[in-house]
Amino acid sequence: MLNKVVIFGVGLIGGSFARALKHAGAVGHVVGMGRSAAPLARALELGIIDSVGADLAEAMRDADLVLVAAPVAQTERILAALLPHLGAGTVLTDAGSTKGDVVAAARRALGGKVGQFVPGHPIAGRESNGPDAAIVDLYQGKKTVLTPLAENAAAAVERVADAWRACGALIHRLTPREHDKVFAAVSHLPHLLAYALVDDIARKPHADLLFQYAASGFRDFTRIAGSSPEMWRDISLANQAALLGELDAYMAQLTGLRASLAGGDGAAIEAVYANAQRARRQWIEAIESAEAPQPTDNAE
Repeated sequence: MLNKVVIFGVGLIGGSFARALKHAGAVGHVVGMGRSAAPLARALELGIIDSVGADLAEAMRDADLVLVAAPVAQTERILAALLPHLGAGTVLTDAGSTKGDVVAAARRALGGKVGQFVPGHPIAGRESNGPDAAIVDLYQGKKTVLTPLAENAAAAVERVADAWRACGALIHRLTPREHDKVFAAVSHLPHLLAYALVDDIARKPHADLLFQYAASGFRDFTRIAGSSPEMWRDISLANQAALLGELDAYMAQLTGLRASLAGGDGAAIEAVYANAQRARRQWIEAIESAEAPQPTDNAE
């Protein structure tokens, strides 16, 4: 039972975390913090949070856990602001989609108290944003990756893990470097591609006609382009090196497909399509198996 949780960012990620903890009876009081008053007021109205933290010192007093669920570029500023009010018994964590930059920011901001910060990343989301998008079961059966630091006490890591378990998440562990390489390929690149495709079509002189006939395939492929541009700008820049590597590999794949198409090489095109279909089916089966209720957590 967490007596008091402070959440910076009460939208989809932070708000769903709060809803899930409350639903599980795992928290006594949730304090919401943020840059603007309107989302905080809405989160309070919806019952996502119990109070708005107007004063940082008061908000942090006796807090068991602090979740930073803001765009990753804001992490260092937020951690630096709360450092003077950080009690010895408070554990910090985040929900950022990149970890190398977040860890570096935490070390700069927290200095000798960096051991109280346990980096994390819940692997769940929707294309909608804000407190109204927060749902109680967003993390149910989904993975949350923790990338613990050498300075973290085992009890601090377990406090963060237990909070995510209360939300229904399955705990996995990676190093920050492993995390960023993996998610450059399977998350950050797909977002970049979805944004690029929709932007390309939107800029065409006959965009209205094209969008008129875009159907479910286009909708499914581009769903994630409805996500927060600010958040994904920060993620793209924060994981620049790994994302550039994946983008270069994808461009080479497209160059190969273009050559096959230009040369009328149907067999080569079908081979790519068939391999992709097979791999996707195996992935779906693995996802369905992993998200089934499990007696214990998995670790990587």
